[in-house]
Amino acid sequence: MIFTEEIFIQMRATLIFFTLAFALTARAGDFSFESGQQKTHLIELFTSQGCSSCPPAEAWLSDLKNEPRLWKDFVPLAFHVDYWDRLGWRDPFASKEWTARQYQYSANWKNESVYTPGFVLDGHEWPGRSIPSPATGKSGVLKLSIKGQKITAEFLPNSGGTTDFDLHVALLGFGLTTKVTAGENGGRNLNQDFVVLSLANQKMVGGKVEIPFPPDSRAGALAAWITAPNKLEAIQAVGGWLR
Repeated sequence: MIFTEEIFIQMRATLIFFTLAFALTARAGDFSFESGQQKTHLIELFTSQGCSSCPPAEAWLSDLKNEPRLWKDFVPLAFHVDYWDRLGWRDPFASKEWTARQYQYSANWKNESVYTPGFVLDGHEWPGRSIPSPATGKSGVLKLSIKGQKITAEFLPNSGGTTDFDLHVALLGFGLTTKVTAGENGGRNLNQDFVVLSLANQKMVGGKVEIPFPPDSRAGALAAWITAPNKLEAIQAVGGWLR
């Protein structure tokens, strides 16, 4: 009889353990991000593993991980372009989509060419390498919640009312190490952060939208921002760690 009771107690303890573990695992995939009323800066770096001038800019971006104002006053991300792949090294994080994004910026600024490293602050060409001062304007509150494999987003404009916006959600990789064997950075080991791994774009109707959340084991953070329909300049941004 004592032996049976011990087994029962062990089974009960095991059941409780796995129940708690399952609950913690389920909650581990749930996140909430919310901006303040004040505009949060969106910092974009256009870069490439095939560009010898880019590692210092990427090092500066990586240092932002330790800034207390990260995610609150500014949201950084790095788009890897593919036009330097022709120099002999194919950047594994590069995308024609990111290259097209930089060319669109260049066209908006009436520039005749693109370059790396290239910084953009809130849709404007920017020399970079310094943390921008907190914005003074108030845009409204951008809220994001992740439950399972679904993202729910809502934007509450400071001016009141609702209108249509475009939502953009990027998954960001951190501590991504690449041994470059060719091109301008041949022989170097590059360690990169805030790397855009994927970008989802979706129309918001009445300031709300739901989109799928694609899991990516490389993603350490999320960045999201909204724009006017078919525009590049961010109205509000938000971001945060996923682990």
